[in-house]
Amino acid sequence: MDVSSHKVVVCGGGGFIGGHLVKQLLHDGVDVIRTVDIKPRNEWYQVHPGVENITADLKDLEACKRAVKGADLVFNLAADMGGMGFIENNKALCMLSVLINTHLLMAAKDAKIKRFFFASSACVYNGEKQTNPNVVALKESDAYPALAEDGYGWEKLFSERMCRHFEEDFGLQTRVARFHNVYGPDGTWTGGREKAPAAVCRKVIEAKISGKHEIEIWGTGEQTRSFMYVDDCVKGTRMIMESDIHEPINLGSSELVSINQLVDIAEQFAGIQLKRRYNLNAPRGVNGRNSDNTLILDRLGWEPSTRLVDGLRKTYDWIESQVEAHACV
Repeated sequence: MDVSSHKVVVCGGGGFIGGHLVKQLLHDGVDVIRTVDIKPRNEWYQVHPGVENITADLKDLEACKRAVKGADLVFNLAADMGGMGFIENNKALCMLSVLINTHLLMAAKDAKIKRFFFASSACVYNGEKQTNPNVVALKESDAYPALAEDGYGWEKLFSERMCRHFEEDFGLQTRVARFHNVYGPDGTWTGGREKAPAAVCRKVIEAKISGKHEIEIWGTGEQTRSFMYVDDCVKGTRMIMESDIHEPINLGSSELVSINQLVDIAEQFAGIQLKRRYNLNAPRGVNGRNSDNTLILDRLGWEPSTRLVDGLRKTYDWIESQVEAHACV
């Protein structure tokens, strides 16, 4: 299946990943007829001309029906979420995102949408498999027996099942990717919803500017993660949408690093070394999480390959420009 021969709707198009996805699809000549996001237009990370850009709450069924009207394909990246600080302190809000996917699936079924993509998360994985920083990379079957991240992870896991059953019961073709820690420019870098790469870059930049060479790190700093650059995420999202993969599949980098190593890289960019203060009471998530890419390599012959040092350099430079711009306001 070729996305470029169909009319596309991107839900969550005003968000970080959604904005990059729309940009790339348009660049590739795809007919993106509509993007939808709950945020006011002036808060969208990217707004693209030539597209019907709608502000709407997709937890509402009627809004979902309007969103998918006239489309062939739906990318659902809409969710109320953020970094670990937001997820751990807003479990109910994260769970309410189940209304978005449920109502979009109902609307897509009625509109006879040809294919539906759902952006899931590595937070669906069983927490007992993520207790060691030297984690064994998580393969798709490790989501069961279920013990997902409380709130956000359970919503994603439930919505994965909803996609499966809409395909089984109603014939709606669905595709599901489990995103692993996406980062890059043109995203959240302050305010409480930012994820670790953006937060670390901002803290290092602020420490350099202020001359107070200290940084607070949530947890011990030994927690490990893999971080996927947004360009890889966008490429993989399209490939999975176009594929014949019917079950949830990992979409993430397999380059495992600790949070301390993440800080090391940002310090190198800044040319400084910071005193590290570890806040053991702050949200820190699981001790270790990495993506097993065996399945995506087997099915697509591809995996995310942008090195963290390269993607973080672009992210750091962009955040530095944002910090400087805000300082001038």
